[in-house]
Amino acid sequence: MRNTLKIILVIVFAASWADSVLPQDRPQVPDSSTVKKSIKAVGYEVGAGSTKVVFVGTPAAPAASGEAKVEAKKGGTSVEVKVKGMPQPTTLGAEFLTYVLWIVTPDGSATRLGEIPIDKNGEGKLDASAQSQTFAMGVTAEPYSAVSLPSEIVVLLNDTTKNTKGKIYPENSYKLIKRSQYSKLGNPLALTLDLKNVPLDMYEARNAVDIAKSQGAEKYAPEIFSKAAGSLQMAENALAAKDDKSKVITNARQTIQFSEDARALSSQRQEAERIQKERDAAAATAKEQADTQAAAEAKRQQELTAAREAQMNAEAEKAQAEAEAKETAAKLKAQAANEQAQRAEAATVALRTQLLQQLNSVLQTTDSPRGLVVNMADVLFDFGKYDLKSDAQIKLAKLSGIIQAHPGLHLAIEGHTDNIGGDDANMQLSKQRADRVRGFLVQQGLPADALAATGLGKAEPVADNGTNEGRQRTEEWRSSYRVKLSA
Repeated sequence: MRNTLKIILVIVFAASWADSVLPQDRPQVPDSSTVKKSIKAVGYEVGAGSTKVVFVGTPAAPAASGEAKVEAKKGGTSVEVKVKGMPQPTTLGAEFLTYVLWIVTPDGSATRLGEIPIDKNGEGKLDASAQSQTFAMGVTAEPYSAVSLPSEIVVLLNDTTKNTKGKIYPENSYKLIKRSQYSKLGNPLALTLDLKNVPLDMYEARNAVDIAKSQGAEKYAPEIFSKAAGSLQMAENALAAKDDKSKVITNARQTIQFSEDARALSSQRQEAERIQKERDAAAATAKEQADTQAAAEAKRQQELTAAREAQMNAEAEKAQAEAEAKETAAKLKAQAANEQAQRAEAATVALRTQLLQQLNSVLQTTDSPRGLVVNMADVLFDFGKYDLKSDAQIKLAKLSGIIQAHPGLHLAIEGHTDNIGGDDANMQLSKQRADRVRGFLVQQGLPADALAATGLGKAEPVADNGTNEGRQRTEEWRSSYRVKLSA
């Protein structure tokens, strides 16, 4: 008799206004390389005219300040920024050479508006435009201008005044690149800046190549890093030959972009390598436990068979008449059938217990009337999105390793929402999240025909959606399986 187990992954989340924001094409920076902070945002009114927003210095630059003139129009939002009291970037760290202005939209996406050049008096300005009409603004110190996400060295944050026109959103979370992604051993450039003869773009290009190299780009993104190195050499040759300054700057800026692409790709590939190692380790542990359990079960079956045969022989020897022998045989047959049923039940219980222990080594697992329930609180997705977080990928990779150690399992992946938001949006997002989990598990080696994904929207809520407490419970992620035996 073969045991067939069915595992159901139930994904639940709360829908909100942010769920309607379309995902943007942005670099996928591993969660382990970022930190999160919050900032005040403003919803600027189209046609209301310009309004003023002030900038205040952070502990990194307490004397810095600034202001922005913002005007929302049908075709976009214009932003005119002036800053003063800014320290020279290199005083904040040897790896920093410039400042960059960012906007952060309510979904947490950060967009680079441009570089703010600072003169020797610590003053600078930038005129830019944004597609969004609701955003927060901040200025960060950066090693070069073409960075993908803001660094954690924030020097200015926007603030509002009593005359600021627009709706205020007090807390908006966004990601910052950890300083360790840019730091490297020494930087003599910070001590020898000669901006009279060498453009700042050239220093940024050298900085960008060194940073990409320090983050393993030569090994993990050689196809892009080689372009960065070649572009830097062309810029160096143009500088040495005293070519036109525009040629030097063009090659330098191309170098910066290639270097940032190489650094970001290297970080992604190193994160993927780490996830693969975690998955392989979980699979090896699960297989070892399964093999040990199988060997113990085989030995127990041999002992039971030997005992049963001995009992049957003893009963047969005692039989003195044909009637008594038939009666004894009937009893032994019934006993054997009962023992077989008990062994089947024991095997099911043993497998259920083994899976409970293995899943508990990855996630908190409990035994309930529904089956084994694996609880994951808020680890799969960022709020309102369906891209898997790094931590979620690791946990699902470990889960796939455990499942592969027990052939014959079938997984049904279900997505649920609460009753906030439209039916169509909830149904679509629940299906996208369920499909994303299924796709990731297939990538990890689970057979596609053993996985099914369904989006249920808010049709079957996990808790009572009529209360805040009930909706809070729907933000938890949990998985479960039910055991079903078949001959």
